[in-house]
Formats: sequence, structure tokens, C-alpha cells
Amino acid sequence: METLVSAADVAEHVSAADWESVEARLRERPCATLPWRLSAEECARLAALWGDTGAFRSHVDMGRHRFGIGEYRYFAHPLPPLVDTLRRQCYAPLAAIANRWSESLGGRERFPAAFEEFEARCARAGQDRPTPLLLRYEAGGYNCLHQDVYGAVAFPMQVVLFLSRPGLDYEGGEFLLVQQRPRAQSVAEVVPAGQGEMVVFANRYWPAAGSRGPYRTNVRHGVSRVRAGTRLALGIIFHDAA
Repeated sequence: METLVSAADVAEHVSAADWESVEARLRERPCATLPWRLSAEECARLAALWGDTGAFRSHVDMGRHRFGIGEYRYFAHPLPPLVDTLRRQCYAPLAAIANRWSESLGGRERFPAAFEEFEARCARAGQDRPTPLLLRYEAGGYNCLHQDVYGAVAFPMQVVLFLSRPGLDYEGGEFLLVQQRPRAQSVAEVVPAGQGEMVVFANRYWPAAGSRGPYRTNVRHGVSRVRAGTRLALGIIFHDAA
């Protein structure tokens, strides 16, 4: 797994990545670790943005809304260059996968190949507020299972970038995915990842393999309770908010 240190590195490596392998892993599970990681220095720089209130459009206290215990902040435009590059570069290959997901389930929804076209679709639906965000949890913090859907236009995948070091900066705080299967019990799994690693995961639905072909399972994600320390992560959501 290669380590990236700049937005230029991201653009180069994302375009050259083996997205067929990523898609193959996404056929097996509703998540996949991307084949590169961010450097510790870049993780530290992104984490340090938490203290720059001018970089964000809003701040959410999860406890006030009963979302969990913790905080998150949505970035304002213009997004930090590295965040913007990750969002734009990852969109196109993921849109192709999302279209195949929809087709396999008999859906009619299709996503444009270019991020700019998708962004314009969001704007036409009244969704023009950026959604990439930093999330911060202290000891005792957690995030309830949820889906990040902000309007009529919603992309079925998103990316989480782990900025802190598990076992060193924090204990606990595992990233969780739960599949809600029709007429069956839910399936939960923990998604391990180290600092700088990026995981793409199903945010709305996932085409699980069945004996009669793919079938739709709804997927929710969350974070287990942090037992000690401080955990920060970057969430890259592709659709904007109303």
C-alpha cells in the first residue's frame, strides 16, 4: 500500500489504482480498503484543521441531537485542496461501480461519470452545501448507526479516512457496518483500519449475492464507544446537502 503526501499524489494514484480489485472486494462485503494511505504528516495537517473554525460551515454536537456522543464539523467552500482532490478523483470510478450496483438490482438510478455533473445535479435539487466533514470523539464518545442522506440526490457510497492511530491515540472507537437484510437478521461487522487508511463503504444500500441473484440490503454505519484518548476521522460524502 503506497503512502500519499499531497493532492498531486492523490490525483496520480487514484487514476492509476486497480479499481477492478476494489469492486471485487465490494462484491464480497459492503466495504473495501483503498490501495493507498495518507502519510502521517498529512493526517496531522488534516486533524489540525479542527482548530480552524473558518474552514467549516457548521458544527454539530452529536449529544444535542441524540446522534451519539462526539462532535463533527462540515467543511465550507472552498474545501481544503487534499479533501477536494480526494472527493473529485474518487467519484468517477465509484460512480461506475454504483451504476452497476443499481443495474444489478433492477434500479433506474444512474450517476454521471464526472463529479462536476453530479455536483450540478445536487444543486438543481437544492443541495448546494458541502458535506465532507471532520469527526472528533473523546473517551466515552460514539456514533449511532445511521445513513448520511441529505436530500433527494444521494450517492450510495462514501469514504472514511482514519486520521488517528488506534492503540496509540485512542482505544476502542471501531468503525461499524450493519447490513439490514430483508426477512432476516442483521449482519454487523467491525472494519479495522490504521492511520492514513481509507475505506469506501456502502452508505445507503448494497447488492448482496443471493441464490437468485443480487438483492438489496440497507447498510448503516457508526462508531463504537471510544474507551480512551481522542479519535479523529475525515468523512468524504459525495452528494451535497440541502
